[in-house]
This record gives sequence, C-alpha cells and structure tokens, in this order.
Amino acid sequence: MAPRKSSYQVSATPVTIFAHLLVVAVTVLLLVWLVDKREGLAFKSDNQLKIFNVRSFKQLHPLLMIIGFVLIGGEAVMAYKTIPGTRRAQKTVHWLLHLIALLAGVIGIYAVFKFHHESGIPNMYTLHSWLGMITICLYGLQWLLAFFSYVFPGAEISARGSFLPWHSFFGLVIFFLAICTAETGLVQKFIFLGLFRDQEALIVNFTGLLILLFGISVGLTVVLPTT
Repeated sequence: MAPRKSSYQVSATPVTIFAHLLVVAVTVLLLVWLVDKREGLAFKSDNQLKIFNVRSFKQLHPLLMIIGFVLIGGEAVMAYKTIPGTRRAQKTVHWLLHLIALLAGVIGIYAVFKFHHESGIPNMYTLHSWLGMITICLYGLQWLLAFFSYVFPGAEISARGSFLPWHSFFGLVIFFLAICTAETGLVQKFIFLGLFRDQEALIVNFTGLLILLFGISVGLTVVLPTT
C-alpha cells in the first residue's frame, strides 16, 4: 500500500482574521498614545482652536500615516481574500481602499510639512522622510497605473494580463516600504521624545511590533490559498 500523502497547506482565512485583529490593536494603541500620552489631537481641550494648532498637525501625521496609509492600505491588499462576493466587488473595494489610503498619506505628509514649516524645522533630513516620500510617490504612481489599466475603460485585455503580475509584485513592495517607513518613524519619535524606561515607550514599542506582525500577516494572506 502506498503511503498516504500528508498536506501541510495552510488556509489564508485564519491569517486574515489575525490581521484584522492587529488592525484593531494598532489603532487602539496609537489613539491611546496620541490622545492620552501626547494630547496631540486636542480632543480634551476646551479651546476648539487648539484642534488646528501646530502641535495637532504634528500628531496628525502618525495618525494618518499608520491608520490611514498602512492599515487601510494593508486591508486593500487583502481585499481579494477577505471580501465575499464577485471579483468585480472585490476589485472595487480594493481600489477604493487604496484611494482612501493614498489620500490619507497625502494629507499626513502635508501635516508634517506644515508642522516643520511653522516650527522652523528643515524637511527631508532623515531616512524616515526619504522612505516616506519614495513610498507615497510610488503608491500614487501604482494607483494611477492600476486605474488606467483596470478601471478606466479602453485598456486591452492582453495588456491587463501582462501588467497584473507586476502590479501584484510592486504592490507588495510598496506596502512593505510603507511598513519600513512606519517603523523608522516610530524609532525617530522614540529618540526625539526621549522615551526611555517609560510607559509611553512601551506603547510605542508594542505599536511597532504589531505593525511588523501586520505586515507579515498581509504578506502571508497574499501567498496562501483561500479554502
């Protein structure tokens, strides 16, 4: 009798569930950090004008870049594995989530440039800022190419098929660039704020760790089959 073959194939479903839980965890940690520890969003202020002050723009940057750009961008990458329904519905959700992520990223970069300008701080002087600008530019270019290839009418079927592997590959590359940018941004905050042996330091470190796990989970979701 021939030996029975064992299958070690893992479904993407539990990985996507774990990724969704990480989205919730990162969002909670980030809000606790910015609102409770930094008070950067000024939700507790009696002065409504404080919501729009310089410090608020500074703290809007990590909020928009992590929740809006990284987490929603990751959800967009996983849309074909997580959204039930037709392929067309999955593509629509995928495209819209990427659009939201791109808009959040643009506003987040505007916020930090505004903060630097009003505080007299030079721009683009760290590795984090370089990675961030490269990532947002590539993200925008990827979105435009995908729009004119798959959404805007007129693209040939053969051209779409030829572009698809490159679209998927560069999509993952850009997503992991976003993860690297977020991690370097947290390290930069950690150093600049002097967060050593402090409860705030634990929040920042755990946020960075969960973002890394989220990136790994998104990558696994893409390569694993749905069963």
